[in-house]
Amino acid sequence: MALIENENLSNSNSEDFNLKKMLLTYLKQWKWFVFSCLVCLAATFFKLRYTTPQYSAVAKIMLIDDSDKSSGALKDLALFSESEDAKVEDEIQVIKSRSFLRNIIKKLHLNVTYFAKGRIQELELYKKSPITLNFIEPDSIIDNVSFSFYAEIVSSTEFTYKVKEDGVSKKYTFGETIPTNFGGMIVTPKDGNLNDYMGSTIKVKISKLESLSESLKNRVIIAPSGKSSKVLSIILTDPVVEKAKDIINTLIDEYNKSTIDKKNEISNNTADFINERVELIAEDLVNVDNSIVRFKTGNKLTDVSTEAATFMQSSTINQQEMDQSKIELSLLNSMKSVLGDETEKYEPIPSNLGFGDATIGGLSTKYNELLQRRKTLLKSAGEQNPIVVELDQTLSSIRQNLTQSIDNSSNSLKIRINNLQNQSSRINSKILSVPGQESKLRSIERKQGIKEQLYLYLLQKREEAAISLTATSPSAKIIDEAYNSNGGPISPNKKIAYIAALFLGLAIPFGIIYVSSLLDTKIHNKEDLEKEIKHIPVLGEIPKLASGDKLIVEKTDRSILSESFRIIRTNLDFVRRSKDVKDFNNVIFVTSTINNEGKSFFSLNLALTMANTNKKVLLVGGDIRNPQIFSAIEKNSKDIKDRGLTEYLGDNTISIEESINHLNVNNIDIDVLLSGVVPPNPAELLMSDRLKQLFEEASSLYDYVIVDTAPAMLVTDTLLISKYAGHTAYITRADYTEKKILNFAKELHAENKLNNMMLVVNDVKQSNFGYGAKYGYYGAPKKKGFFGRFKNS
Repeated sequence: MALIENENLSNSNSEDFNLKKMLLTYLKQWKWFVFSCLVCLAATFFKLRYTTPQYSAVAKIMLIDDSDKSSGALKDLALFSESEDAKVEDEIQVIKSRSFLRNIIKKLHLNVTYFAKGRIQELELYKKSPITLNFIEPDSIIDNVSFSFYAEIVSSTEFTYKVKEDGVSKKYTFGETIPTNFGGMIVTPKDGNLNDYMGSTIKVKISKLESLSESLKNRVIIAPSGKSSKVLSIILTDPVVEKAKDIINTLIDEYNKSTIDKKNEISNNTADFINERVELIAEDLVNVDNSIVRFKTGNKLTDVSTEAATFMQSSTINQQEMDQSKIELSLLNSMKSVLGDETEKYEPIPSNLGFGDATIGGLSTKYNELLQRRKTLLKSAGEQNPIVVELDQTLSSIRQNLTQSIDNSSNSLKIRINNLQNQSSRINSKILSVPGQESKLRSIERKQGIKEQLYLYLLQKREEAAISLTATSPSAKIIDEAYNSNGGPISPNKKIAYIAALFLGLAIPFGIIYVSSLLDTKIHNKEDLEKEIKHIPVLGEIPKLASGDKLIVEKTDRSILSESFRIIRTNLDFVRRSKDVKDFNNVIFVTSTINNEGKSFFSLNLALTMANTNKKVLLVGGDIRNPQIFSAIEKNSKDIKDRGLTEYLGDNTISIEESINHLNVNNIDIDVLLSGVVPPNPAELLMSDRLKQLFEEASSLYDYVIVDTAPAMLVTDTLLISKYAGHTAYITRADYTEKKILNFAKELHAENKLNNMMLVVNDVKQSNFGYGAKYGYYGAPKKKGFFGRFKNS
């Protein structure tokens, strides 16, 4: 009963999650974990060693919005409103435009790169190359060339040239023209470091300008530092940190230079317009001055009559207002002609001429701002871009508004001029009494004053335009020049790489073992068998034997195999004593579910183990379809009778004694009744009445009768003779017996088709075996003295 209680306790514990067992499952494979980790770490080491490090360069700039304020009327138009985020995004696209990037590539000569050839890697020699490549053909051809070659420096004056690394080389002198399919090129040495690369191979790579600009555009990252922020972070990753810094710094310089040029273009156009007007007014002023001189000289005038002072003053004011209106009308007509000229459709217009109508000045200012933005967008987008199309529509609308405003102002000025002319006529009628010479002189002097005022006004505006031209500021303020943000390479990250390698080294065997356990459908040891079949006692486990191990126990054997059978023998005797079996209590059938589970091997070794205790044992070859016992003992015994169980059952004249072989196997005496010749009707033969007589006599003559029977699931032989068995040892095999076919054993036990079933696990790996193998208790004793053996036992 103790064995059954232990069995129930084991089954109860096995139902719970056993963390220790789960860990032991993986710890048993520690060698694979160590091996996997070492392989992954070694692979990571070599990958890190031969991976080119990448460096990150970062710069920060702040966009400066120095555009003029729009007039009140324009502010109310939603058409011209634009969020700050949209402006920042537009500037980002401008900075990343291909025109800027092409200028950077040309300025830094990035389309020609030099590499030092190593055993595995190629190291870029940015600003450190011992040679320089020059082209004879123009840049328009070189910009579309994709070519590479290898140059090995032989001496201070010569080098070898080859197109392919394993191709034929040709010797050239520095400065000599090398012919290529795109024209000649010349290799010249640099001063200083040529001797350091003597005998080294330099790879020179020429890349297409467009492909380089596209690649650089994809690699440059420009993003605001925060939401609605005008501070931009410019990031570039490259194997050469100095190269990344130079590219970013040059990109910022090119952007600032471009914005300054755009602002200067508007200022220059305004200044040119003012200069033209100054020249015209200057000519008019000279003509007026000459008229005064001629008039005074001809009429000998030196003083102005005070009599007509009041009338003259009124006439002067009236004439000034009329002339001012005419000048404004003339300027409006000039501006209208500019707006009507389709050839200058997208050219800036003067915006600071001081018109009395603030709407015209505001529209002119906004018109120039939108023109500047349109030109900026055309650097990175085409004329069909939705934003450009929208701007064109907006510009057209402003031109129409300007034209309409100019027409309205012109009409108002014409009405005013007519009124002033009428008023002047009335005043002049009052001056008729004044001498004609005095009246004419005053008229000339009035024209002179007006011309002088207009002349001075235009000179002032010209100076303002010149000052704005010289004081133009860039649109980006540099906060941080390009610097290495990490102080070292950003990739590969060695710490993370080794941690990932270690994790992968542990995960691979863990995953394999875990998946294997999920897909595993076989039993592996006694514990697995007890989980599947909970109400049948397990006698023990038989270890898996190596190729050189003995397959049959010996008399004084202390191997794991022998000790395992001794444990099974002890457990079997315990079960026999605990069961109240009246008939055939000493008859033990050995069967299994299918072939190759080791029942014949178990039967022979169990019989020898029983016989080794000075018991009289009979081993019966009950598997008459596939007998295996004879092949196992034929080498150990010479005189084996040529008759067996089938001959005994088929011939009534043959007695039991005549069929039994008295053998000595490995110095152990044992009686064996072999299977005999394979009959054509094995099932019918086993139903013979002589079989009962056989077991009755054998049970009375022998202490133990071990019967090797056929697999129970494959044939019916075992079930036909199971009534003669007092006990049945049911053999399973580790790593072979499927868990699902154990349902057959459960059915046999539930239906009592086999008497007193007991289970045995055969071929168990020592890593899954019992405590004796685990702690090294089994095995032959070492040659030590008595006290040494006693101490270690």
